[in-house]
Amino acid sequence: MAINVVNGSTSKPVATAALVAALRNLPDLEGQLYTGFPILLAQSDLGFADALLVSPNHGVVVFDLVEGSDPEGYSTRQDELQRVLLSRLLQHKGLVSKRRLVPNISTLTFAPALRLDSPAASADASAVDDDYFLADSATLGAVMQSLPQSIEQTAYYPTVLSAIQNLTTLRKSRTPRAAANPASRGAKLAELELSIATLDHLQSKAVIETIEGVQRIRGLAGSGKTVVLALKAAYLHARNPDWKIAVTFNTRSLKDQFRRLITSFSLDQSGEEPNWENLRILNAWGGLGGGEKSGIYSTFCETNDAQYFNFGAASQKFRSQYAFEDACTLALEERKRPNAVFDVILVDEAQDLPPAFLKMCFEMLQPSKRLVYAYDELQSLNGRGLPSPTEIFGSDAQGRPHVDFEVAGASDETARDIVLRQCYRNSRPVLVSAHALGFGIYRKPPLGQSTGLVQLFDNPHLWTDIGYSIESGQLRENDDVVLARTPESSPPFLERISPLSDLIQFHSFESQAAQDEWVANEIQKNIGDDELRYDDVVVINPNGITARNNLSPLRARLLAAGVPNHLAGVDTSADVFFNRDNESITFTGIHRAKGNEAGMVYVVNAQEGMDAVANLSAIRNRLFTAITRSKAWVRVVGVGPLMDQLVAEYKHVEANAFTLQFRYPTEPERAKLNLLHRELTPQQQANVSRQRTSAMALLDDLEKERIYADDLDPTVRGRLLEILRDSANE
Repeated sequence: MAINVVNGSTSKPVATAALVAALRNLPDLEGQLYTGFPILLAQSDLGFADALLVSPNHGVVVFDLVEGSDPEGYSTRQDELQRVLLSRLLQHKGLVSKRRLVPNISTLTFAPALRLDSPAASADASAVDDDYFLADSATLGAVMQSLPQSIEQTAYYPTVLSAIQNLTTLRKSRTPRAAANPASRGAKLAELELSIATLDHLQSKAVIETIEGVQRIRGLAGSGKTVVLALKAAYLHARNPDWKIAVTFNTRSLKDQFRRLITSFSLDQSGEEPNWENLRILNAWGGLGGGEKSGIYSTFCETNDAQYFNFGAASQKFRSQYAFEDACTLALEERKRPNAVFDVILVDEAQDLPPAFLKMCFEMLQPSKRLVYAYDELQSLNGRGLPSPTEIFGSDAQGRPHVDFEVAGASDETARDIVLRQCYRNSRPVLVSAHALGFGIYRKPPLGQSTGLVQLFDNPHLWTDIGYSIESGQLRENDDVVLARTPESSPPFLERISPLSDLIQFHSFESQAAQDEWVANEIQKNIGDDELRYDDVVVINPNGITARNNLSPLRARLLAAGVPNHLAGVDTSADVFFNRDNESITFTGIHRAKGNEAGMVYVVNAQEGMDAVANLSAIRNRLFTAITRSKAWVRVVGVGPLMDQLVAEYKHVEANAFTLQFRYPTEPERAKLNLLHRELTPQQQANVSRQRTSAMALLDDLEKERIYADDLDPTVRGRLLEILRDSANE
């Protein structure tokens, strides 16, 4: 196992580096080492532990680091560290037995510049009781060996990690669960929430490690990107209370979630509410006038004397579905000299924000350019991925990119580009099913096409980056490949709460009324028999445009049955997703669902748009995003033949033991996928529809000999034949 190192901010860089090097040289040492963590502001004048090791054998070892050769007062500092950590861990019932803290807590002063074999150092050490450990680089190994060790420490290792990270309070439900039946869904959900209360190593690195410059965090839905960004914001704020920090996102309903997460972490770690003047949670767009209305774009316009457009004005001026991108681009062009407003900006859902917005964030930062952006390519609701960092942030006068995640010789100790491989929200069956539908893995090839795939990663290595293993074949052209989730990337405990057939289900109905009746009955069972709470259930209509009308009959059925419900952002504030003040089932379109999760998710009217001529990748992405809102169970339902096709695709996933099996397309095939399913504006879609109608009318006239091929202009006829022949040969 060895030790994983997570480097936080430190005022003792030399001693910290020496400690990391010395501990890594100890062959039998295992565990997680944090430097500059945890936060101790509320309980101690020390502020931060210099370093802390959580070990399966040693329990917890907290280090007092000395930069020079004078360890004076180290016994007092060790007493304080012991007191604070003991107080903190005793609050976690799972670590206490018979009023005693089970894990060991050891304190150790490490002074690499101190020569313990010198007379002066020996005198310092002998003047203190043997209970206080003092080590230099040469003696650290022997001192670590002398620390208390116990086999029972191993059983408590995950719980200690969770307690140190203070994740338990973030992951558990907002209000206590009262499940009378231990086999109910409510009881299973409570158990599940406790099981995911520990950050993995990569999540810890993403939270704590801070670099000068831009940091990118990539991960699947459910890999913890939103939680990581919230914790990182709170951590940076606690370490640097005078910094101006902004957290921003695309989905307005995330504002409430970010505020809750950041507040909870700050109170747990430091005992204090954040200073919201310096730590701001801002929507990407925002309005003029400051205060709660502010956003990143509106702030940029105000501080740079650039023209501001609200949504209506931007849509009218730019007349495109990319109005926000055009507004950001114009604001960047109008600024004369960018004003630095923030020390750090953290961006969630970057895949749904235009590249010009990220460039704007970059321009608003102090010279250190601390920008952190998190994204998942497959959750892009517009079907467009993010361009390369060079395309987004540009290059200097010498042609060197401002941002480069592949710097030669860069140390892995400070990760600029982190991929979160583990998925903690979605079980393996749910995630693989979502990917299969999102990519069209088992979609029947349409007439004239050689593959049913709708889209594919540009870089085939991304499959392994996000936690798939290659079971057979290769990710190369024309190879039949089988991809499966690994136990490390999809923890098995997520699927042990229920039979696989219960975790995810697809159902097709003959009418919307039949669909709505079934869903309404199931929700009533969830609230009653299953002991789920109202905020455990979310109903999603993937098409945001039709959500209000489509969901209205189902909502009316539930209201008639005495089940309160609300349409997020319509019956509530735009910043609110779950109605915390009342028991109410949340109904939503896909855009407001982004970044949120629930135990039971109903994806209704899933068939909508599945016969689209264009934008099919964006439509499939919406379905993927809706399915992956579930942290336990999901029901995908719809109406008619198109839903039957989705059910058939799911049955292939199920029959193939929740693996992805497909022929890897050739480069021409991949290019054709991008062309066929490209994103079109409404005007372009209307034009394609008109031309298809015209082509069908022409074909009908030719077949019924109302006109003849020779009646067509010879040049037009020849050119048309040439284009059709080329298309057929691709």
